[in-house]
Amino acid sequence: MLASLRRTTRTWAAGAILFLALMAIVITGFGTGGMGGLGSIGGGGSGASVARVEGENIGEQELTDVINREYNRARQQQPTLDMHSFLAGRTFEEILRQTLIGKAIMAFGRAQGLIVSQRMIDREIVNIPAFRNFAGQFDDATFRRALDSQNIREADLREDIARSLMQRQLLLPIGLGAATPESVAREYAALLLERRQGTIGVVPTELMAQGIAPTDAEVAAYYARNRDRFSIPERRVIRYAMIDRSRIAQAATATDAEVAAYYRQHAAQYGPRETRDLQSVVIQDRAAAQAFAQRVRGGGSFADAASAAGFGPTDIAFPNQNRGQFAQATAPQVATAAFGAAQGAVIGPIQSELGFHIVRIERVNTVPGRPLQNVRVEIAQAIEQRKTADLLGALITRIDDQIADGASVEEIARTQSLQLVTTPPITASGQSPDQPFVVPPELSPLLRSAFEIDADDPEPVVETITPDQRFALIGIERVVPAAPPPLARIQAQVRAVLVQQRALERGRAIAQAIADRINRGMPAALAYAAAQPRVPPPQSVNLRRVQISQGGQQVPPPLLTLFSIPQGRARILPAPNGQGWYVVHHAQRTAGEAATEPRMIETTRAEFSRAAPEEIAQQFARAVELQSEISRNQDALRRLRQRLAGSAE
Repeated sequence: MLASLRRTTRTWAAGAILFLALMAIVITGFGTGGMGGLGSIGGGGSGASVARVEGENIGEQELTDVINREYNRARQQQPTLDMHSFLAGRTFEEILRQTLIGKAIMAFGRAQGLIVSQRMIDREIVNIPAFRNFAGQFDDATFRRALDSQNIREADLREDIARSLMQRQLLLPIGLGAATPESVAREYAALLLERRQGTIGVVPTELMAQGIAPTDAEVAAYYARNRDRFSIPERRVIRYAMIDRSRIAQAATATDAEVAAYYRQHAAQYGPRETRDLQSVVIQDRAAAQAFAQRVRGGGSFADAASAAGFGPTDIAFPNQNRGQFAQATAPQVATAAFGAAQGAVIGPIQSELGFHIVRIERVNTVPGRPLQNVRVEIAQAIEQRKTADLLGALITRIDDQIADGASVEEIARTQSLQLVTTPPITASGQSPDQPFVVPPELSPLLRSAFEIDADDPEPVVETITPDQRFALIGIERVVPAAPPPLARIQAQVRAVLVQQRALERGRAIAQAIADRINRGMPAALAYAAAQPRVPPPQSVNLRRVQISQGGQQVPPPLLTLFSIPQGRARILPAPNGQGWYVVHHAQRTAGEAATEPRMIETTRAEFSRAAPEEIAQQFARAVELQSEISRNQDALRRLRQRLAGSAE
C-alpha cells in the first residue's frame, strides 16, 4: 500500500549494502564460468586507479569485476542483453556509487573498532551451498575445486565476505526499535484516503499508421541511422557432450561379493535386533534407592513407587530402547545390566555419576533379521548409487584437471570418450537466424553457461545439470559478434519499424494537442472529439489513492500520473511497447479524512514502522558516504566505460 507512494524512488541499498546480495551471487555464480558470479570477485586494486576512498585505491580491474558480476546477474533474467545496452542510462554510475559506499562503510566500521574475525568468515563459507559435497556437507576439496574452476583466490573471496559482514554489523542494528509517530502516520493515512476523479484516454499507434508509406530511399536512410537497432545478438557455435550414468553404468554394477560384504558390514541393520521397553529412576541416596528396589521386587508397582518418590510417568518411561540409546540416557554399566536381565526383572541399585539407578525390564522386543536374498536388490541399489557417484565424481575431476591444464573441449572429449554435439551459430535464447534450428532438450539448460564463457579465453566448463547424476562438458568453437544483417534481408522489418515510429510521432502530436486543449479549459469530451483522425473516447476514473495499490500489484503508470498532477491539468505519457500515448486528466480532488478511519492510521503506522529500519540504514549509509574522503578519476572512468561498452562516446 505505502509502496505506491515511493515507487518512483530507486533504492540503491539493496545492491550495495546488504549481505544477502553477496550470498545470492555465491549461490548462483558457481559453475557459470567466465564473466560473472564469483569469477568476478576480487581483483584488488590492479590497473589504473579509478577512484579513492579514505586513502584506499579502487583499481580499474576491481570495478570491472563488479560490473561484470552485475552484468551476469542481469543476463540471468535477460539472456540476450549485451554490455552496451546494460550500461545505457546511469547503470555505470550507480554501480560505481554502490562500490564507493561499500568501501566507505568498511573504512568507517574499522575506524569505530569493529572487526570481522576469521571464524565469522569461515562460518559464512561453510554455509555456501556451492561448497557442499553430494551429502550436503561442506567439503574442503569441493571448495578448492570450485575456486580453481573459476580462477578465484581464496583471499579475494574472504575479502568480499568480510566487507559484507562489516556492512551487516553496522547497518542492521541501527534501525532496530525504530517507530513512526502517530502524527506522521495520520498525514500519510489522509493521503491514502484522498480521492481523485478524471479521465484516461489513449491515442493508439495502430490508428495513426494509416496512410504512412515511406519510400525505399527513406527506409534505407532510416536503416543507416539505426543499424544497431536491428543488430542480431551475438551468436556462438557451441560444442557440448552429456555425461550421465550411462557412461559408467557397467562399471557401477554391484557384484555378488560387494553385496555380501555390504550385508556383513551392516549386520546391525539387516540382522536380528532387540529393543526393550524400560522403566528407570535415579535416586541420590543409597538407602532410599535400596528401599525403592525392595518395594518393587516385593510386588509393588514401579510407577506407584516412582510417583511416591516424586517422579512423573514421563520421567520413568524409556520405550523401544536399544543398548546404545539407553547407555546415553543413563550410563554404560546400567545399560549392560538392563540388557542382560530377563523380561520382568528389576535391577539395581547401580551407581553412576548421576546417582543410584533402579531399572525394570517391562518388555523385550525382538525384530527378526532379513535374509540376504530378501534385501539383495536394496543393497545392490545402495552400492550402485554410491559407485555411480564415486565414478562420476572421479570422471568430473579428471575433466576439471584437463581443463586446468589447458586442454580443449575436443581433446577432453577424445581422451574421455565423450560424444560431442556441435550447434549452428545460435543466440543466447537458442535461435539461429540463418537456418532452421530446434534447441535439443538437453541443450536448453546449458545455453547460459555457454554464453558466459569468455570469448577471448574460451576455456571449457563442466555444468552440473542434476547433482550426482548428470553433467555436461561445454565449449565454444566460434563467436559471431553482434551485427546488423544486410538491409535486403530485413527490408520489410525495417519498413514496419519506420512506419510505427512515424505513427508514434503523429500520435504524440495528437495526444499533446488533446492535453493542451484540456489545459486551456476545454471539457475533456470536446477535446477528444476535436482530434483528427478520430480517437476512442476516454474512460472515466474515480479512485482513492489506497485503491490503486491494493493486492500488491504494480500500479499502472496512468494511475500514478493521475495522482501526481495538479487538479484541472492533463498530461501525456507513452503506452508500453510503442502502442500509443495516454492522455491523463485530473478533474477533481477530494482530500482524505483520516479521522474517520482510525484503523487506516494504525495500519499506516505499522507499515511505516516495518519500513523504518531499511530507511534509516539507507540514510546512515548516505551519511557515511558524505563524510568520507571520496575522489573519482573522471578520465579513467570515462575510458573504462568506453572500453566496456565497446564504443567511443
